[in-house]
Amino acid sequence: MLFGRETKNPIKMADKGVVEWKYTTCGYCSTGCSIEVGINAEGKGVAARGVGDASVNQGKLCIKGIFEYELFNSTNRGKTPLMRERVIDPYRETHWDEALDYSAAQIKRIQEKYGRDSVAIVSTGQILTEEFYTLGKLARGVIGSNNYDGNTTLCMASAVSGYKRSFGSDGPPGCYDDFSHTECLMAFGSNLPEQHPIIFWRLRQALEKRKFPIIVVDPRVTMFAQMADIHLPITPGTDVVLLNSLAHVIIKEGLHDAAYIEAHTTGFEAFAQLVEQYDPVSASRVCGIDEDTIRNVARIYAKAGAAMSIWTMGINQSTHGSDGVVGINSLNLITGNIGKPGGTSLSITGQCNAMGTREWSSCSGLPGYRALEKEKDREDIAAYWGIDPEFFPKKRGLAQTDIFPAIETGQIKGLWLVATNPMTSMPNSPRIKKTLEKLELLIVQDAYADVETTKYGHVYLPAALWGEKEGVFTNTERRVNLVRKVVTPHGNSKADLWIFNEMAKRFEQGRKIRFPETPAEVFDEMRELSKGRMLDYSGLSHDKIESQRGIQWPCRDGDETGAPRLYTDGVFQYPDGKAKLIPLPFIDNNERPDEDYPFWLNSGRVVEHFHTRTRTGKIGNVNKFSPTPYMEMNPDAAKRLGIEHMTYARLVSRRGDAIVLVQLTQRVPPNMVFIPFHFHECVNRLSLGLLDPYSRQPAFKQCAVRIEAAADQHAAAAANVAARTF
Repeated sequence: MLFGRETKNPIKMADKGVVEWKYTTCGYCSTGCSIEVGINAEGKGVAARGVGDASVNQGKLCIKGIFEYELFNSTNRGKTPLMRERVIDPYRETHWDEALDYSAAQIKRIQEKYGRDSVAIVSTGQILTEEFYTLGKLARGVIGSNNYDGNTTLCMASAVSGYKRSFGSDGPPGCYDDFSHTECLMAFGSNLPEQHPIIFWRLRQALEKRKFPIIVVDPRVTMFAQMADIHLPITPGTDVVLLNSLAHVIIKEGLHDAAYIEAHTTGFEAFAQLVEQYDPVSASRVCGIDEDTIRNVARIYAKAGAAMSIWTMGINQSTHGSDGVVGINSLNLITGNIGKPGGTSLSITGQCNAMGTREWSSCSGLPGYRALEKEKDREDIAAYWGIDPEFFPKKRGLAQTDIFPAIETGQIKGLWLVATNPMTSMPNSPRIKKTLEKLELLIVQDAYADVETTKYGHVYLPAALWGEKEGVFTNTERRVNLVRKVVTPHGNSKADLWIFNEMAKRFEQGRKIRFPETPAEVFDEMRELSKGRMLDYSGLSHDKIESQRGIQWPCRDGDETGAPRLYTDGVFQYPDGKAKLIPLPFIDNNERPDEDYPFWLNSGRVVEHFHTRTRTGKIGNVNKFSPTPYMEMNPDAAKRLGIEHMTYARLVSRRGDAIVLVQLTQRVPPNMVFIPFHFHECVNRLSLGLLDPYSRQPAFKQCAVRIEAAADQHAAAAANVAARTF
């Protein structure tokens, strides 16, 4: 097939021998793109393309999705279970029965000796929803440890906490179609073109049809900030101050929706009294945005017929992350911008199925947005699973970020990791290394045998990748989409659902509870448990989801399709049906630059990579565009320190140091540097990791560093490579 001029430099599309295209859903970010994987005569994935009639991506894919099929045969995939009794011993290959028998026996031994909560389980945002539900049943109903959480605590916990505090429940209320209806978009800490390119494409589509103002709040001049109508280069960690000041102006000038506030919210008087203290003059001195700009933005947002806010890690990964989300929700509540086309508060989720773990994994409660703290929820699930409700704890246990300190103090002796790699994802990685060395049992379940955490494990369980199994993902806009099995699992790896079911058989209580063997049977249980709830799956089925290329919940039994928005009736999930306007005093507990550490360290994504590069680092056509750790630095700051473009420099924080390549750019101010967080060997050796008090999410983006020119560039380059091997 030829494109362009046939007689001059035509573009040739290679024939990859595709004999069949199989439908599935992308397994990278939360956008939820429908894709088809091309299968050759040998049954291998050799190509990928977007699905043209899919609502989300309409045939488009980003660079990661285009080459996603290469993951099936990428390097260091796990082929067979591995075991060792001591970490100092080499791993030996074993069979599944021995690995699972040993794992179950060690879990029982530790619990009998130290108590039920002495074993912790940390899950992920990247397995299928049916697998999340099954793991939750195993963790809550069989193993019974209350120290069970997911790695989404590192990315979306503040959004979850903020939604619950404002609206009474988790669940993003808006959708991508709101871009087509909004009259003003404000983005907080979101570089949409690089983080979620297809969602950004949806926004650009809307802008081409109808111009509306884009306001980007970000300390760095990102790609998104460059195309915005207004860029607010905020001082890191002061989002609450800006949000309070915007609300101050809106209320002071009578631009709030008094009728909506009266009918659908509580707490307005206390909220108004608090934001009265945040006049633009005072606020500007803290958040770094001048008073006139604060007033202008407040007026633009409040006067729009429909206005929406989006955010990602720039809000969530903060000591004030949950408060920031609540502040965004309150801004939309006081302007009547919840539950209507173009008016919403929409978190842009990170992992492909972070929503699935929030809905069904039971990490923070019980399946279907049920809470451990509610007696009826405990009784309902216990009755459905056939266990004693007293087996459940009456409140949530430790979050992921609290589990690791509990290992340090000896409270937790065993840890089971599922598709998560804390040696790369947790802040202060040198400390995590020492923590893992204290464990009596570490089970690592992952598709890749070379994840850094396996170096400290006792058992390695090779898991299948997303397209080697079947089930559903939920995306940012609550759209449930289907993952079909497009190839067979690599080597002797197994689907996570199979692993969880086999583990359950090795516990007495697990043999009493029904564990369905097929994803469709598991999905039927989820449908039954969701019926009549806000999170209603009862009108869904695998085939129906595939035929519509994804369906948004709630989709009730008998509905032809799902609902695009929540709270359209103004009824929220608190007992009185009203949302809460919550006063948010600003507590300045950030680590700030000083004479010894004069630079802010900021982090974020680049379009080529996903999270800690476990996958994209192995794909040549992706990795070649961004193969090595680097930082963006302002030329004026670099000149003062004698640092040149494309040379190596040393970053030092109060926790560690790292060698990085320097890229000089005006995208960052003179008192800040930026490093893509995919290069964990840099960012997480330096990061602070103070926790948000509500969500327990780390403050990855609030950290002070100093910078030193590397005198020996050859040695620096070697150190840079060595750091990536731990």
